[in-house]
Amino acid sequence: MKKTVFLTGATGTMGWAGLQEFLSRLDRFNVTVLARPSKINKQKLAPYANQIRVVWGDLTKYEDVLDGVRGADYVLHVGGMVSPAADYFPNKTRYVNVKAAENIAKAVLAQPNADDIKVCYIGSVAQTSDRNEPIHWGRTGDPICISVYDHYAISKTLAEQAIVESGIKQWVCLRQSGILYPAILKNYDPIMFHVPLRGVLEWATIEDSGRLLANLCEDNVSPEFWNHFYNISSGPDYRLSNYEFICKLLKTISSPPPEKIFNPEWFVLRNFHGQWYADAQKLEDHLHFRANIPVDDYFKLMGKQVPWFYHLAKIVPPFIMKMVMSPLAYKKKWGTQWWIKTGEKQRIAAYYGTVEAWENIPDWKNQDLSHPSEEVTFLNHGYDETKPRSEWNIDDMRQAAEFRGGKCLSKTMITGDFRTPLQWECQFGHKFEMSPVLVLEGGHWCPECFPTPWNYDEIAQGNPFFAQVWHPLHGKDERNRYGEEIFAGWE
Repeated sequence: MKKTVFLTGATGTMGWAGLQEFLSRLDRFNVTVLARPSKINKQKLAPYANQIRVVWGDLTKYEDVLDGVRGADYVLHVGGMVSPAADYFPNKTRYVNVKAAENIAKAVLAQPNADDIKVCYIGSVAQTSDRNEPIHWGRTGDPICISVYDHYAISKTLAEQAIVESGIKQWVCLRQSGILYPAILKNYDPIMFHVPLRGVLEWATIEDSGRLLANLCEDNVSPEFWNHFYNISSGPDYRLSNYEFICKLLKTISSPPPEKIFNPEWFVLRNFHGQWYADAQKLEDHLHFRANIPVDDYFKLMGKQVPWFYHLAKIVPPFIMKMVMSPLAYKKKWGTQWWIKTGEKQRIAAYYGTVEAWENIPDWKNQDLSHPSEEVTFLNHGYDETKPRSEWNIDDMRQAAEFRGGKCLSKTMITGDFRTPLQWECQFGHKFEMSPVLVLEGGHWCPECFPTPWNYDEIAQGNPFFAQVWHPLHGKDERNRYGEEIFAGWE
């Protein structure tokens, strides 16, 4: 008997790849998608009108979402606003992404067979923020830490919480990394300089990303897969520094290297996001979605799929290309050098630290562009991780809370009950309810402290768990160095 899949975001990058996978498996799946009734979307989905069911509507409208969820065995929530548009419309991004997740949860729970419906939520590596060396290895359960001004990551964090805490019986949260796809070469935006050169990402190809969506709906997926968090990547070969990524991307179109067309000071020193994963193999072991194409071969494939005129970069003099790139660095409000030029204290503090730090950025000849360490390291999660989840008890919760600078106020819990919210208190006395799985395996904590108002220096002073991702990159006296007024501006 065919299973029915409801897919959101089917006209977007990852959702479209997922849809293509399902189209090759229509002998096993019925597919419903929700899409906005724009001219572009209608043209894009028109060829599949007789193969799938399309709900024309909006993720923020409950009735539209409910229409899509009815009859579904699987709900794959991929849709939402993403960067760079999310950077320009922060309030809209938060509303759309959080409201969509709430509508998904409400619609699933409204079904007569709600406990049988499996829900996949696609989160983001941005939820765990800046992880430059020496803390560039990460895993799920590490602290939620949103880069300052990253409103997209805020929305993804709140949406993830909405799904996990909703009462849905079978859920999974997959945190997507950077996606490699040919159209990435079209991203001509100041965000390209919002990355540290030696920052890292463990990339995922668009094909692998689509394949995992379809694979998780197959019958051979273990019941143990559900109710966990996972990181998505295409494997160890896709662990790159941002400098290495830029070099490979430019090479695909025979462009001069970054040293010829960019200034190193155009790139920020911190406050982006990205990590290499100590745990990404877990998802592959469950879903077997990787094509295992060597990363250099994949970049060559991308180069063959872009329009021919992209390859004209090989005949354009480097100084001309630099002239084309420079306006992005100096673009009003969003360009990194606009911040320097106009003395944007908050932005400078967030992305460079100080003006002096920007002034001291070495030229290309003196840049440290070495490959970050391949030695895998782990953050301390503050409880006995060798203990299976089925044995979690109130003592584990107290231990975890203490390592986060707070307390577990609940007196008891049913051993192994990872779902039922407990009472907690953070270091500042904020009381809140949250499930053990969201705290211990998701890395979430006090909703009044995270994901905003970015009071990170003060939090790190009394939260050893969070201090692991803050102090190595920011020191222990950042507030004292920059002053109260700058930190207030972040809010």
